[in-house]
Amino acid sequence: MHAFDILGDPVRRRILELLADGEATAGSVSEVIRAEFGISQPAVSQHLRVLREAGFATVRPEGTRRIYAVRPEALQQVDEWLTPFRRFWGPRLAALDTEIARGKRARRQAQEDPT
Repeated sequence: MHAFDILGDPVRRRILELLADGEATAGSVSEVIRAEFGISQPAVSQHLRVLREAGFATVRPEGTRRIYAVRPEALQQVDEWLTPFRRFWGPRLAALDTEIARGKRARRQAQEDPT
């Protein structure tokens, strides 16, 4: 299955967002997803299974709990696909960085010379 087939589902994307903050139990992930999407616990478990089988998430047992984590290596396929498109936003981000630096410099100068 291609990475975008996995990431095309909003529930799976949200699960990965949750896991990007750090490891989480299946129960805590399920609680958030059920509240946000109104789906059942078995449906959340199915999404976790898809992420695990596609290599986007890992799971390890800890007693009776299952601890999930994001597998960043799986996102490399997405990163590689995006490479040719970076030219569209790269210059804009560089320009934004320049404007932020100018604003900081102007504020610093205003603080040093309050006249």
